[in-house]
Amino acid sequence: MLDLTPNFLPSLDSHRLSDLDLGSRGYAPRYDGYSLANLPAGIFHLLGAEPLDNMAPVLDDALLGPLAGRYRRVVLGIIDGLGLEQFQAALADPEIGLAEALGEEAVLAPLTSVVPATTATALSTLWTGAYPAEHGVVGFEMYLKEYGVTANMILHAPATFVGDVGSLSKAGFRPETFLPMPGVGVGLADQGVQTTVLQYHAIARSGLSTMLFQGAKVAPVWSLSDLFVTLEERLSGRGDGREYLYFYWSVLDDLMHRYNPGDERVRLELSMLARHLGHFLAQARRQGQGDTLFLLTADHGHVSTPLRSVCDLREQPELLDCLSMLPAGESRLAFAFLRPGREQRFLKGIEQAWPGKLRAYPSEQALTAGLFGPRDMHPRLPDRVGDVILAAQGDTSLWWANKTNVMLGRHGGLTRTEMLVPLVSTVI
Repeated sequence: MLDLTPNFLPSLDSHRLSDLDLGSRGYAPRYDGYSLANLPAGIFHLLGAEPLDNMAPVLDDALLGPLAGRYRRVVLGIIDGLGLEQFQAALADPEIGLAEALGEEAVLAPLTSVVPATTATALSTLWTGAYPAEHGVVGFEMYLKEYGVTANMILHAPATFVGDVGSLSKAGFRPETFLPMPGVGVGLADQGVQTTVLQYHAIARSGLSTMLFQGAKVAPVWSLSDLFVTLEERLSGRGDGREYLYFYWSVLDDLMHRYNPGDERVRLELSMLARHLGHFLAQARRQGQGDTLFLLTADHGHVSTPLRSVCDLREQPELLDCLSMLPAGESRLAFAFLRPGREQRFLKGIEQAWPGKLRAYPSEQALTAGLFGPRDMHPRLPDRVGDVILAAQGDTSLWWANKTNVMLGRHGGLTRTEMLVPLVSTVI
């Protein structure tokens, strides 16, 4: 494998936002050609299509150059939660077999995720090509003032509800029209490119999928073997039209949330993924005609968040008294909504309760500095990010929900581990 990460990491590691101090361990997104936000325009370019007006700039030439040329088909695979650092560790482990699976022909480069580094935000970016500031999906839980509710943006249900899916529709929420710009599927279809999505059957037509996959054909799959055999069949089919194939696999993310990123179950799942991926790539390279580009990346990385490190807001009545409502966003990047005149009391209370555990930023300053993207923002964004943003430090997470906390691995924060993702490319 050609590893380009040493060429790019010094620049990514040293990048700073000029008007927002993220601290020595805060990691800023590189929206100027080195992030997930720049990948959709790159895919349009590789397919010979014109990027949509709302799309972030294309990947930097230094990244796009090694991919060289135009392709009849582009395949993009998202392995949820497989950040660059864990990907590199897997590459170095011969028992996992990832390096062998990808082969010498593959090229590896680093990208930054978006802010927050979480699935709902990253996938919304990948399916619009817009910055989070523009599409307005900025967290797993998001305050939707227009609907009077804090919503779970995966399940499209009130965040406090348990076992509910899709009930935001009762408030008039329509996933098909929620995003304020056309999506990748529609944009490619308008230019004669067919888009096909392969996704686990249980979420293939979920609210989030419905929101994102406008203009695409959705093909449910039941397992890794089903995913890769179906993908192989799609690639071996006859036809000379252009096609964008996308697949998403979430099992690794589920395991890391439940057990932590270093758990043996995660390692074994990576081994299984490598086995299926290696078989698929070997078959595709033998049978392919060199007109398909295969890309593999992730939406974010993961950090271990042991329960002993949780900052439990429910145990701090003085802090709760400063809030006009419970926080939203991510437990690693939370949005606090304050009662008038309580900001200094809240910030002082945070530091007294959990010294060095949470770093606070005025939300307005973060928006102006371009933390969520450098262009014009969604008109609802200031409402959605509240008054103060709390970024978890180290292995900390903030908990406020009125239910049991069971997650031992999390993401969404501003650490290098969460923010860096791999971009693997190979011609098949």
